[in-house]
Amino acid sequence: MAEEIKSVIARSRDTIVADALGVAALMVMLIVGLALPGLI
Repeated sequence: MAEEIKSVIARSRDTIVADALGVAALMVMLIVGLALPGLI
């Protein structure tokens, strides 16, 4: 099982990095969107 997980991570490293960047961008947009009404 652990060997299988390691191989999946090794094969899809680029996809995992892109997904992590996408999640980080969504979180930033969410925080800015929620804070925006307080700034106006």
